[in-house]
Amino acid sequence: MTPAYFDTRFKLGLPFTELPESFAIITAHATTGEVWTTEDNHAANEALREELDKGGKLVGTITGYSPITQHAEPGYAATLKFEEACSVGTRFKQDAIYYVSSGTLFVSHCDHRRSLRPITQFAKRVEPEPDPLLGSRH
Repeated sequence: MTPAYFDTRFKLGLPFTELPESFAIITAHATTGEVWTTEDNHAANEALREELDKGGKLVGTITGYSPITQHAEPGYAATLKFEEACSVGTRFKQDAIYYVSSGTLFVSHCDHRRSLRPITQFAKRVEPEPDPLLGSRH
């Protein structure tokens, strides 16, 4: 498994407290080692969003990023069972998905090598939310 998967951090597009007990984190961008056009990445990401939204599984947006390279991929939090999440990942040509259960962040290949590999507590990998009381400073 690509070592970078174990360093990924996350920026939430929704409050941390709105996340369910268990959920998948799935993207639809070019798989590691492949290069797709910006248009292809956007089209795949939109198709994934539509599929999750139609199925009532979409929770919100989550962007995974590398703290080392700063490479970032927008993705989605979805209320999918693990096997279903891997199948969705496979349909969208993904090598791996993240899965959160009872606060633990896991990574798994999407193909026949599916297996939840623990990384750490999810909260430790989430960028802190800005304090609304501080507001913006100019």
